[in-house]
Amino acid sequence: MLHKLGRLFVIKNRFEAFLIIYALALGSTARGMVYLHEYPGFGGKLLFLATTGAVFLAGAKMLDCIKLEREVAELRAQAVSRE
Repeated sequence: MLHKLGRLFVIKNRFEAFLIIYALALGSTARGMVYLHEYPGFGGKLLFLATTGAVFLAGAKMLDCIKLEREVAELRAQAVSRE
């Protein structure tokens, strides 16, 4: 039962990753707007860029991991078919 529940939290394809990246981007821009309001000027703009930059890094990592997992699955399938 817990295994089935845990599978809900696994990103299986690029579409799911893009949905998560979009949600992260919405949250980071909302937080960035708060930073712009709290810290007007250059400091607020830097914090806004930091929040959006974190989404770019996390999104790239997610997409790379999905690609890597697909390649590993293909290699395992090839290894099993050779045996």
